[in-house]
Amino acid sequence: MRITGRCACKPLQYDETSLSFTCRVIAMHCPFCGANDTRVSDSRLVAEGDQVRRRRQCAVCSERFTTYETAELIMPRVIKSDGSRELFDEAKLRAGMLRSLEKRPVGAEAIEAAVERIRQTLRARGEREIHARDVGEEVMHALKRLDKVAYIRFASVYRSFQDIDEFRAEIDRLAQEPSFRPDDTGAQ
Repeated sequence: MRITGRCACKPLQYDETSLSFTCRVIAMHCPFCGANDTRVSDSRLVAEGDQVRRRRQCAVCSERFTTYETAELIMPRVIKSDGSRELFDEAKLRAGMLRSLEKRPVGAEAIEAAVERIRQTLRARGEREIHARDVGEEVMHALKRLDKVAYIRFASVYRSFQDIDEFRAEIDRLAQEPSFRPDDTGAQ
């Protein structure tokens, strides 16, 4: 994880391995003339406080432009069932959820919010590596909240259901939960 701050107009970079801050001078280049001399005329929080929007003006050509600053947060690596490791792939997570939610009455905003909640949950663990089964369990939990049918679809593949009895058993478990209503489509 990289944490940045400021020190006498110079950005600080926190190095997690040495647990120290180092100063680095980073100049924002003007996209119009390439000059290093730009100044910030306005800064505002956007995206629910997850980004800083800065209006800048070049001291050389006087052109104005906007930059966006976000924290660079590293996702943990995923340990697959065969022991191999791979980078966390948000697109793969989203694609799996979308396959389960295909032709279900769940909006794109609800899906994106669920993907972001899963990412935040995994990142909040503070671990450098997580098991793929933990990611799968988080997806199942999110799908259960979004749409019960999509949950059963995902569970059938994730848990490798072999016959209809396994489907029935999972549906029965789902029906035993207090929040489950037989007529509930899961649409939010």
